[in-house]
Amino acid sequence: MELVESLGATGTVCVVGAGGKKTTLYALANRIGRAVVTATVRIPIFDSEVARVAVTDDPAEAVEDATEWPIGVVPEREGNRYRGYEVGVIDELRERTDVPLLVKADGARTREFKAPGEREPQLPPSADTVIPVASAHAVGEPLDERTVHRPKRVAALTGLEVGDAVTAEAIATVLASPEGGLKGVPGGASAIPLINKVDDEGDERVAREIAREIHERAGVERVVLARMADAEVVDVI
Repeated sequence: MELVESLGATGTVCVVGAGGKKTTLYALANRIGRAVVTATVRIPIFDSEVARVAVTDDPAEAVEDATEWPIGVVPEREGNRYRGYEVGVIDELRERTDVPLLVKADGARTREFKAPGEREPQLPPSADTVIPVASAHAVGEPLDERTVHRPKRVAALTGLEVGDAVTAEAIATVLASPEGGLKGVPGGASAIPLINKVDDEGDERVAREIAREIHERAGVERVVLARMADAEVVDVI
């Protein structure tokens, strides 16, 4: 299955989790072409990933006037990051354009795996697809802050102790949990978990185990295994 189709990347697509969120956003944007990259949380400067970034309080106008694609829209620059819009702004943008909106909806500090905090994710009610991401490379690594964002929260959801080795079952438990990867998914939206960084046969074995465990825990239609750095789908489970 092709990348855009496998990830349900039409309408408003929100990417959450850790281990490849931004890479996923940019891969989808460049594969789609006529698409918008934005955020409801802070996002690192991404001008090199799109044709143009518009810093604006009226993202709908910037999208309507766009002649180069994909385009990024953000409200303000803050040091080496852009701020994100309030979720209501994304809903309004959705009403005013039919261009796919690709939204970074939480943060992870470049870790491989995470569980959301109390105020995360920031999902607009208009979201059509939510993609919870985790990296296959997290399996076997210690459950600590070097690899995992909010390890104590992951421990609480999985029964592991901080410092234990991260397991495929633990990643699946978090991704499939209504307090984890499925947290706040609007009614009517599709959730499509993504196991990223499936770089070799060992990673693929791990990713297939995670997918199997997710399907045992949640009624998601599919789990996507991918190498998002290459914009490549490995398999759809």
